[in-house]
Amino acid sequence: MNTDERDANLRENDDRSHFVAVTTISDSQAIRSVDFHPDGKLYAVGSNSKTFRICQYPQLSKLRQDQQTYPPSVLCKRTKHHRGSIYCTCWSADGELVATGSNDKTIKYMRFNKDTNQLVGHEVELNMHDGTVRDMCFLNNSSTKSRLLVSGGAGDCKIYVTDCLTGMPFQVFSGHTGHISSLYSWNNAMFVSGSQDQTIRFWDLRVNVAVNSFDNEYKGGALQNSPVTAVCVDPTGRLLVSGHADSACLLYDIRGNRIIQRFYPHDAEIRCVRFSPSAYYMLTCSYDNTIKLTDLQGDLANDLASVVVARHKDKAITIRWHPTDFSFISTSADKTATLWALPPS
Repeated sequence: MNTDERDANLRENDDRSHFVAVTTISDSQAIRSVDFHPDGKLYAVGSNSKTFRICQYPQLSKLRQDQQTYPPSVLCKRTKHHRGSIYCTCWSADGELVATGSNDKTIKYMRFNKDTNQLVGHEVELNMHDGTVRDMCFLNNSSTKSRLLVSGGAGDCKIYVTDCLTGMPFQVFSGHTGHISSLYSWNNAMFVSGSQDQTIRFWDLRVNVAVNSFDNEYKGGALQNSPVTAVCVDPTGRLLVSGHADSACLLYDIRGNRIIQRFYPHDAEIRCVRFSPSAYYMLTCSYDNTIKLTDLQGDLANDLASVVVARHKDKAITIRWHPTDFSFISTSADKTATLWALPPS
């Protein structure tokens, strides 16, 4: 069942909807990062144990409410992939490159052959960061057809843009004064960053400074002195959501340059926020161990309904929606990465 059909199913059966755990990876240490391959058939997982895995997405057609959780099929596994913990993982839009960032201050990216489901050739290691690489996102350079990797984290608080064809950083963005927690891109020129300096900044590759920013001076101190831990933009590029250390979520109208509302779906720091592919729903995960689903249909200025759809035994760290199915993966300090899906009604 595709996303639109699942969205309709969820709206009609809100009182009976229940995501079930389908597959679970267990590791020796906390799992911090996960990302789906763009075709949805695979996903990559990176852990504090330095282990990197590429797993097969399961068949969901026979999913039941009484589903027994099982381990996924691991197609590729690298132990000691980094010298430190793997903090972030992302695929390029064409699925031919996969990148990881670590607290060893390096980024690695590799080519992936989806015919053989294996990493091929030599990995490229980038060493320009002087602190933990906390997040990354890919862009495509339409003029040169090359893939660009945007990365940020601790240390000098700079955002680097690397041309993956040459393996060289060619652009550096300065402006943040605290560690960069989150990066997100929604087209091939624009991306947004959230930082421990309690600001959100919008960047355009065509200029070397932030084109817009939200901080404590914005709209009467709307960020309320809380570090920004997560940012995401909906597929239309009109709506931004940010997660904060004080457990708040803020919704922004990007084009109208206004805050729509602040709400508190969790009881502890929010670690990740993601819109569903249709933008009807939003997932948030938190140090309160839960993943919540928020319904974004209707007037966004009204109270928003958020429900717990998954729960870990320890802090929830990262979430990713499947590109087309109504399913998602969450990772946790409980040393697991779990795929959750909504069975057919």
